Amino acid sequence: MDETEPGDGHEGYWYPEHGSAVELLSALRAYQAAHTALRRRMSAEMAMNTTDLAALRHVIAHERREEPLTPLALARLLRISGASTSKLLDRLTASGHLRRAPHPHDGRSSVVLATAHGHAQVRERLTGMHRRMQETAELVPESARRETAAFLRGIAQVLETESSSSAPLSPASPPSTASSPVPPES
Repeated sequence: MDETEPGDGHEGYWYPEHGSAVELLSALRAYQAAHTALRRRMSAEMAMNTTDLAALRHVIAHERREEPLTPLALARLLRISGASTSKLLDRLTASGHLRRAPHPHDGRSSVVLATAHGHAQVRERLTGMHRRMQETAELVPESARRETAAFLRGIAQVLETESSSSAPLSPASPPSTASSPVPPES
């Protein structure tokens, strides 16, 4: 079966009909692919894996909101085990991106903070891109922004609640192309 990529002229492959809704979904897939590629490039440039980069992003976001982030809360955000989180924190502490500090309200716990080096690396890579993204968002007419945001939140909700519990196909029974196609995992 030929798998096509968004933007290659086969956008309707995954959807039963063509039209402006499919065009919108195809644009969203193009965004998802570009976002994934950006995270991989940033990870490589910063000599860390994508989970480490996600951890740094979560830590900085919590700092900006002035919400203490414990190692356990970080593990939950990343959906990884406590042991994996401990190793991740050891790596990012050794690389100078993160540091541990006593929890400001709970003396039995600690929080994770980004170092000046961690902030500088993220800021260096994202400031210009965030400015250009803001400029692009401002091109969306003010009257359409609320609906656009609702669409994106709705898609996020679909992805967050989608179950991957459907029975896997056995190698002896390839998927039928006659029935409506199943979209790939996002």
